[in-house]
Amino acid sequence: MGMIYQKVFPASEVLRALLQASVIIFTAAAVARGQTPAPADSLATNKEAGRAAAEVGAAGSPGKPENWGAAYVDPVQGASSLDLIRRALASNADLSAARLDIERARARLRQAGLRPNPTLDFEQQRGVLNSPGESTTSIGIAVPLEIGGKRGRRIDLARAEFEAAEAEVADRERRLAADVRTAYAEAIAAVRELQITGELNNVDVQTARVVEARVSEGDAAPLELNLLRVEVDRLRARRALVEGRLQAALLRLKNLAGVMPADVLRLREDLSAPVLPGLPASLDAAVEIALRTRPDLRLARLTEEVAQAGLRLARALSMPDVTAFSRYSRNQSTFDQTPVSLLTDRDKLFSYGVSISIPVFNRNQGAKAEAEAAIAQSQQRRQFIEAVVRSEVSSAYTRYQAATQAINTFEQGVIARGNENIKAIRGAYEVGAFRVTELLTEQRRLIDSQREYTEALAERYRAMADLQAALGTTIEP
Repeated sequence: MGMIYQKVFPASEVLRALLQASVIIFTAAAVARGQTPAPADSLATNKEAGRAAAEVGAAGSPGKPENWGAAYVDPVQGASSLDLIRRALASNADLSAARLDIERARARLRQAGLRPNPTLDFEQQRGVLNSPGESTTSIGIAVPLEIGGKRGRRIDLARAEFEAAEAEVADRERRLAADVRTAYAEAIAAVRELQITGELNNVDVQTARVVEARVSEGDAAPLELNLLRVEVDRLRARRALVEGRLQAALLRLKNLAGVMPADVLRLREDLSAPVLPGLPASLDAAVEIALRTRPDLRLARLTEEVAQAGLRLARALSMPDVTAFSRYSRNQSTFDQTPVSLLTDRDKLFSYGVSISIPVFNRNQGAKAEAEAAIAQSQQRRQFIEAVVRSEVSSAYTRYQAATQAINTFEQGVIARGNENIKAIRGAYEVGAFRVTELLTEQRRLIDSQREYTEALAERYRAMADLQAALGTTIEP
């Protein structure tokens, strides 16, 4: 009976033997087909590929990775959205002009409380022709009396207009704060996309070195380096577009905040970790807050009060106008044809009375009808604004929740897995297991995912900004 001997080899030796066998088989196949390992044309092509790789490396500054968003961000001394809102409320030229409406309304309120001025009359009469000695001198004063509560109704209307002017300015402040928050969201979203694009550009520049080495050794075709160069150029073109959008958002922020266009404005907040105010406990609570605090809804209610005060004033003005007057007169008469001699008669008179207008034709019918129509109009407008407030709060609240859910999905699965896929494929490519086209395809998929993630972050920020505006919040929640 024969003996069977078995020898166990280490796994490293087995792998080494398999690689050696593969090399021998590949070399034999190449010789059988009459191929040479590295022809002269291939060497020339490799030199061109090396120059291309050098251009990619020079464009990307391989010694020091570029941070494309560093010029626009300062985490310590940069401006937050709250800082820019405060500055806008203090420096915005359009808002400053609107605040003058409050001063005008205050002046009208002061004017409404003033009483009408009295009237002073002076009259001198002298006789002519047959009555040269006749003369009359009189002086009188008339004081208008406001009956029917005209002065009080006028003050009520002016006070309602004053409060409406304050509410209108408060609504302008609310909308200005919302515009600043929205522009800030666009700016920091562009900064994030710019930073991500720059990071991918740096990685591609480093990958170009690996491709150059593989091309020079004959392990990869020069086409792979050209494809990578196209990808680098595409990222730089994307940088120009994103940077242009960022510059436009910064200019809009400067205009809203009253910053000179030539001044440097750097941002502090990070889109992935924004400083957001607390969310109301529920949608019903948010609607209740908005109905209580929205300045435009308060303006609509005050406009209705203004219309009602206008109707009360119109009714008061339909009352008769009453004017009290008094007059002092001195008459002098001369009689020259008398039996005795020239006689002079002097009389001193004091008269007083009341002048009352009779509202026969004009009873202020048109003004009262206009005021009634204004009341109906303001009521419909208030009801419409209440519906708008409910809709805006519901829309912003729903958008915020949806954006938050999308962000959680991206953070838990999409972005992490995409980064892991890129690392795995890049590592496999460096050892020759994948082609560069597969690497670029996965990288573009990651770029799309990062762009969608950035849009979700920006949508959450915009939704919160819209929710704050819908709640009537200007600075603090």
